[in-house]
Amino acid sequence: MTGLYFHIPFCLRKCPYCDFFSVEKNEGAVDAYGELLRKDLERAAANGWQGPVDTLFFGGGTPSLLAPGVVADLLQGVAKHFGLSADAEISLEANPGTVDAQKLQGYRAAGVNRLSLGMQSLQPNLLAKLGRPHSVAESREAVRLARQAGFDNLSLDLMFALPGQSRTELENDLDALLEFEPEHLSCDGLTAETGTPLGEQVAGGKIVLPDEDLYAELFLRVDARLTAAGYRHYEISNFARPGYACRHNQGYWQRLPCLGLGAGAHSFVATGWGERRAVAADLDRYAENVTAGRDTAQTIETFDREGAMAEMLYLGLRTDRGVDAETFRAAFGVDLQMRYADAIARCDDMLVCEEGRWRFNIDGWLLFNTLLSHFL
Repeated sequence: MTGLYFHIPFCLRKCPYCDFFSVEKNEGAVDAYGELLRKDLERAAANGWQGPVDTLFFGGGTPSLLAPGVVADLLQGVAKHFGLSADAEISLEANPGTVDAQKLQGYRAAGVNRLSLGMQSLQPNLLAKLGRPHSVAESREAVRLARQAGFDNLSLDLMFALPGQSRTELENDLDALLEFEPEHLSCDGLTAETGTPLGEQVAGGKIVLPDEDLYAELFLRVDARLTAAGYRHYEISNFARPGYACRHNQGYWQRLPCLGLGAGAHSFVATGWGERRAVAADLDRYAENVTAGRDTAQTIETFDREGAMAEMLYLGLRTDRGVDAETFRAAFGVDLQMRYADAIARCDDMLVCEEGRWRFNIDGWLLFNTLLSHFL
C-alpha cells in the first residue's frame, strides 16, 4: 500500500460551495471519532491491507479540529500496524482560525510534515462571498505560526472566478499569497456543485459566476503569475516549487493503491483492472460498523479493461507529465495513438506527444472535460 487517507468530516460551519461530506463540529463527536478511526485502522490491518505507508493525508472537512494528541495516536497506529516509510509525506489540512501555536507545534511533533492551509482569499469581501468563517488576519497569523512550528512544506489554497471578482482582486490575492513564499499552491476556480447552497443559488439566477471567457482569462493569469514566480504547474489546479509536488495526490492520478478510512472516505484497490470502494457519508452508520468490527466500505466500481484505460487517461492527462505511451502499452497491450486516433485528432494541437508522453497544453486543460469526452 502506498497511500492512506483519513476523512475528518467536521467543520465550524459548512461552506456554501462545498460538496464534500461534513457536519458542524460537536466537541464530543470529534473526540469520539478519533477512537473510531483508530479501531477501523486496526480492522483494516487485520483484514489484509499492507504497508508500508508512503503518503498519509488528513482531509475533510476540517482536520485541524482534531487535537494533536489524536493525530499522534493515529500516526502511531499507522506505524504499528502498517509501517511508515522513512520519508513518508504526512499532510494535514487546516483552516485559519482553528489553529494556534500550541496546536501547530503539536501536529509537527506528532509527525505531520506537510500543512495545507485553506485560505481561499486574503480579501475580506471575497471571504464573505465564499462564506468562510476566518479572517484575513487569522490567515496571516496561521502562516506565521506554521513556519514558527517548523513546517517547511506549506501549501496554501486559493479560489478564483468568484461572483463579481475583478481582475485587480485576483492580482491582489496572488500578490499576497506569493509574499508568504509557500512551497505549494492549490488554485481552484469556483464551481457550482449540484446539491450545494451555491449550486441552488446559481441555478435560480440569484448568483452569477464568471462566463467561460472570463474564467479562461483568470485561469491563464494564475498560470502566468505563478510559473513566472518559479512554480511548476504540475496539475490543472496545483503548483509547486521543485520537489514539493503533493506526492499523495500524485498517487491518486497514477492509480496507486490507497486506503481511505472515515465516514465519506474512498479507497482504490489496484487488483485486476482496479476497484473503487467508499465508506457511506453517515457518521452513525460508520460508528455502528466500526463498533461491530465490520468492513466500513463497499465496492462502488469495479473496472474492466476499457474503464481502466479511460481512467488512466482521465487522471494522467490532468497532470503535466501526462500519460507515458510505453506504460500504457505495457498495461493494456495496445498502442495509445492507434487506439484513440480519432480522439487525438479532435484535440488538434492541444494534445501533444513529447519524449513518449502524451499531455495537454494549457489550452487543453482549459477544455479538459470537453476534450476528454472524445476518449470515452
